[in-house]
Amino acid sequence: MNEQGEQLGIMPTVQALKLADEKQLDLVNIAPNAKPPVCKLMDYGKYRFDQNKKEREIKKNQKVIETKEVRLSATIEDHDIDVRYRQAVKFLQDGNKVKVSIRFRGRQIAHSEIGSEQMLSFAERIKDYGVMEKRPVIEGRNMTMILVPRKDIPKEQPTKEDKSNAQTENA
Repeated sequence: MNEQGEQLGIMPTVQALKLADEKQLDLVNIAPNAKPPVCKLMDYGKYRFDQNKKEREIKKNQKVIETKEVRLSATIEDHDIDVRYRQAVKFLQDGNKVKVSIRFRGRQIAHSEIGSEQMLSFAERIKDYGVMEKRPVIEGRNMTMILVPRKDIPKEQPTKEDKSNAQTENA
């Protein structure tokens, strides 16, 4: 085939190489296992440049999902939960996963049900923006839970009304 994709027919390798040299192109073997092998006349450097350009364009358009972490504690106060809630909502709206973790200190591990309640209430509170992918699990002295963004999440920040409702729920 020539550079326009037209068939040139069957010819000896020497003649094909001579034709490529005359047109200052490369003879590229595109189907070596065919009988006879299929070759194409093309500017191989330009072809590789175009392929790299396409790959870069595809890479640029990809959305990378990161996992962001929000740390709670078993004895966290209401205002601190509000701050972590706003952080988690922002992360979920950006399309990232959120890892919610609690580190138990000292004898707190004996009362891990308190941490579990904190996690579940946090997940319930954030249900408008994300869903639980992984339920709370204890790993050593840490309890972790993974939240992922909902497919139909709203794109605005939590309003003052949401914040005041959250404070009255915690009271």
